[in-house]
Amino acid sequence: MDGTRVPGGSLAWCCPVCRGPLDLDFAPTPAPLKSLTGRVNSLWRYTECLPLAAPSVSLGEGRTPLVPLRDGISAKLDFLMPTLSFKDRGAVLLAELALRLEPRRVLADSSGNAGTAIAAYCARASLPCTVYVPEGTSPKKLEQIEAHGARLRVVEGDREATARAAREDADEPGTFYASHVFNPYFLHGTKTYVHELWEDLGGRLPDVIVVPVGNGTLLLGAALAVAELHAAGLVDRRPALYAVQSAAVAPLAHAWSKDADDLVGVTPMAPTFAEGIAIPAPPRARQILRAVRDSGGTFLTVTEDQIRHAQADLASRGLYVESTGVACWAAVREGALGERSAVVPLCGAGLKTGPARA
Repeated sequence: MDGTRVPGGSLAWCCPVCRGPLDLDFAPTPAPLKSLTGRVNSLWRYTECLPLAAPSVSLGEGRTPLVPLRDGISAKLDFLMPTLSFKDRGAVLLAELALRLEPRRVLADSSGNAGTAIAAYCARASLPCTVYVPEGTSPKKLEQIEAHGARLRVVEGDREATARAAREDADEPGTFYASHVFNPYFLHGTKTYVHELWEDLGGRLPDVIVVPVGNGTLLLGAALAVAELHAAGLVDRRPALYAVQSAAVAPLAHAWSKDADDLVGVTPMAPTFAEGIAIPAPPRARQILRAVRDSGGTFLTVTEDQIRHAQADLASRGLYVESTGVACWAAVREGALGERSAVVPLCGAGLKTGPARA
């Protein structure tokens, strides 16, 4: 992020100068809508926009349904992925990259869903995998990680402590750090979320794309896709990005309220049903704030009661979604968008965490 260049075929996981996240020097041109007919029914149909080709570890990820919730607002059911969360979009790219680099082991850290996705795709690729998770992670997510054969390391402390522990080990020789935060290939997987929206909406995008934001991987992927489609002349306007955080842990929303370009002060960790986006110090904070600002979007926060009611509301509509995954619907279901069209992602299955209870 400071201009330092790192060879693409190395196991380096961060900038050697500033230790910040890496970005990918990659500016693809998406294929026109009509040329997608008959292609593979997975995210790999957008091959022109992906930095890796000819996948060998795909589980058919992507192409999730888009269903209406009410007039003008639809939900994209990304909980219908192979590991039941949207993180499969990025995890498959990381596993493909690791397979090419042939590391001695793959290491990841996660509050649950990213670790599950990395474990699954490493299993598919026959790569040894270790996943670091914070204590208190949902038992169902832990079961899922172990079921895929990954070694599980439960770290005493919160999500930030877990990330620190993983990064301390990430520089060991022969280690591929499959970080959904630091590795830019992950973002180029999550961007397919918006390419799918564009295709399913007949070559257009909604007025607003609403995304939950912790480390910001879905939001930054969305920004990449919008930029690609706009640069290619395939959309004539850019939708606003609305970023949703839990009010309990909202460092980015706080910085936004201060009109800041980076995080302001220290955000303490606090209990929240939206555990998957409870990130007090996201490493890509500056990029996230800039992406929302450039899109003409904003930040929204949701309370624990709003999350609980939104989860129950979606369940009453036949959609059982984990508590983090309902945050976007919680933010907009009572009219925050006015008459504008929007899509909200339902990012994880309810079976991963169970119901949010007061």
